[in-house]
Amino acid sequence: MDEFLDKLPQMDLMRSEKMTLVQLIIPVESAHRSITYLGELGLLQFRDLNADKSPFQRTFANQVKRCGEMSRKLRFFKDQIDKAGLRCSARHEIEPDIELGDLERQLADHEHEVLEMNSNSEKLRQTYNELLEFKIVLQKASGFLVSSNAHAIGEETELNESTYSNNGFIETASLLEQEMNPGPSSQSGLRFISGIINKDKLLRFERMLFRATRGNMLFNQTPSDEEIMDPSTSEMVEKIVFVVFFSGEQARTKILKICEAFGANCYPVPEDTTKQRQLTREVLSRLSDLEATLDAGTRHRNNALNSVGYSLTNWMTTVRREKAVYDTLNMLNFDVTKKCLVGEGWCPTFAKTQIHEVLQRATFDSNSQVGVIFHVMQAVEPPPTYFRTNKLTNAFQEIIDAYGIARYQEANPAVYSVVTYPFLFAVMFGDWGHGLCLLLGALFLLAREKKLSTQKLGSFMKMLFGGRYVILLMSLFSIYCGLIYNEFFSVPFHIFGGSAYKCRDTTCSDAYTVGLVKYRDPYPFGVDPSWYGSRSELPYLNSLKMKMSILLGIAQMNLGLLLSFFNARFFGSSLDIRYQFIPQMIFLNSLFGYLSLLIIIKWCTGSQADLYHVMIYMFLSPTEELGENELFWGQRPLQLLLLLSAFIAVPWMLFPKPFALRKIHMERFQGRTYGVLVSSEVDLEVEPDSARGGHHEEEFNFSEIFVHQLIHSIEFILGSVSNTASYLRLWALSLAHSELSTVFYEKVLLLAWGYDNILIRLIGLAVFAFATAFILLMMETLSAFLHALRLHWVEFMGKFFHGDGYKFKPFSFALISDDDE
Repeated sequence: MDEFLDKLPQMDLMRSEKMTLVQLIIPVESAHRSITYLGELGLLQFRDLNADKSPFQRTFANQVKRCGEMSRKLRFFKDQIDKAGLRCSARHEIEPDIELGDLERQLADHEHEVLEMNSNSEKLRQTYNELLEFKIVLQKASGFLVSSNAHAIGEETELNESTYSNNGFIETASLLEQEMNPGPSSQSGLRFISGIINKDKLLRFERMLFRATRGNMLFNQTPSDEEIMDPSTSEMVEKIVFVVFFSGEQARTKILKICEAFGANCYPVPEDTTKQRQLTREVLSRLSDLEATLDAGTRHRNNALNSVGYSLTNWMTTVRREKAVYDTLNMLNFDVTKKCLVGEGWCPTFAKTQIHEVLQRATFDSNSQVGVIFHVMQAVEPPPTYFRTNKLTNAFQEIIDAYGIARYQEANPAVYSVVTYPFLFAVMFGDWGHGLCLLLGALFLLAREKKLSTQKLGSFMKMLFGGRYVILLMSLFSIYCGLIYNEFFSVPFHIFGGSAYKCRDTTCSDAYTVGLVKYRDPYPFGVDPSWYGSRSELPYLNSLKMKMSILLGIAQMNLGLLLSFFNARFFGSSLDIRYQFIPQMIFLNSLFGYLSLLIIIKWCTGSQADLYHVMIYMFLSPTEELGENELFWGQRPLQLLLLLSAFIAVPWMLFPKPFALRKIHMERFQGRTYGVLVSSEVDLEVEPDSARGGHHEEEFNFSEIFVHQLIHSIEFILGSVSNTASYLRLWALSLAHSELSTVFYEKVLLLAWGYDNILIRLIGLAVFAFATAFILLMMETLSAFLHALRLHWVEFMGKFFHGDGYKFKPFSFALISDDDE
């Protein structure tokens, strides 16, 4: 048996890449170029040898700080370009040899120039806004003053009589009465302040004026009809022109302070109409001059920003790369005496030759007299996990990694999920009409792959694009399962020939209530279309899909157990094979494997035996005669044997392994006082979380191991029942999807099509299309996706997958995102 297993392939696809711990001794003069070339290669993960130092205590802290400052300036330029509505016409070539000092000086000069232009532009804009507001106030406030003067001339005599007839006390007449009966300001003492204020502050401003003057004021307002740009935010602000009439110097002081507090700009408006027109002409003349100056300044600023934008993308890439290089250099030890940098890191074994060549090229290009020393080290801690993926397998690997990173060289579930994941999805989603809709969506994403890969997508669209190949496989499997179910938007078709059934009578009037008669060979592929609509449709499809779900579930769980065997054999853990894999296989297949066998025999023989009765009384009355529920000869003795095997498997899982580990420990370490080295077998069996770091075994705790094994055994025994039942979700969701499709087809589309009215038909078609797109193609797809995810994470991967490793994250320029600055 061992010889046969040794001849099997090594299953390289299933295991992560072999990793090697290497040490680099790099001369100072070639350090920067060496790290840069390694970043372009992207196959070496550096270890931080200065973890005990703060970022400010590291060797290249100043260079990192300079790169951070340059990144800030570049972000400033990008914000200015976006604010100006310009586009960066970037060059695609990268400038790796540009000097950091030269780039720093260029960025400082450009920033100084842009800041100076912004400051001048803001001052000019402020002056322009003040003149524009002055013009608006002159135009709007003069209306109030003209109407007041005209009213005053017409009623001057009446005003004088009413004023001087009151015993000479002018103050006894209220301000409101004076405004209603206005007269010359020299006689009434009436004054005014005109200005402009933001619309959102107007109500609070008016209320404050009223309270401060105790109501002795008249507030007039009118919209400015022009929006004014705020120079600080570049947003258009709506403003209101106001004129406040009041009396007395004390009121004037209060009103001016309130205007200042609310940010209202006050402008003097002469009462004389001739002076108003003359002042308006002067303001308009200055406005036209300022507009020309502002336009010229904007053009000059845009030209400067365009010259920056031409190289902005390349500069950002260069600075990001330089910062990544210095961050990596800070992870290396600096040997002052030997003038060299010492680094350690993990690399895939196949990449050692490429890394060596890259380091030789860096030595040659930097004209260094001493080459980089590159040699392999003995590793104590477990290596990182690295799987080579392509565009197809990457999405499936990300789905598995979302649960946990595989332990180093542990069996990788992503290899199998490429097939099993879309297939289990399709079992729940099976409808080849809906599958075609998914296929069109996947083909659209694939056709625009190059364009979408370079665009900045939203979170939802980014998720869809990342899973484009998952959607493609899900759609293809859905079409296949839909052909097996013979469902096209819930409608059956005679694709592979005629039905095997015919009507019981010549009229076919009672075909769906009385039943059908089989008259020829079965339907060649999939479900016979005559089942749909018949009285036996639901019982038949329920039985078919439920039993199929159990068969698929038992098959996948057995695959998980087989992978646990290959894991144990790969890591040399014979205890796992003898005391875990074998009893688990016996327990699972003695009960649920036997149930799968009964299902297949019942399908093949056409027996009417009740499998519920067989499985229940296998436990309750194992010696009782089966009677009409007997499917084959010798079934009762076989059931007794399987039941006995299942009972034996339980203590087999529980007791031998902890005692075997205890025996190994006593034989290996009895009587020794020095520290013990952890063997791979004891490490794997005793402390499953040990893959996160190197350690030494301190103490063998038998009770802890026994409790751990007890929990693991109980979890498997109970999980065998619950996991098998969990696969019934394949049946439930498939049935729900089919019934929902039938409801929308019959109760919406066919019902609307029964009316001889084009409007009702169009409404029914629209409702059917909406329900199909948003309920069946979006909600049902997401539901089936999540249920398939749970079946893989829990029922399948729980049998063999530890998921306590850590991911290989090499230093690579290709993996640097825009946020890593």
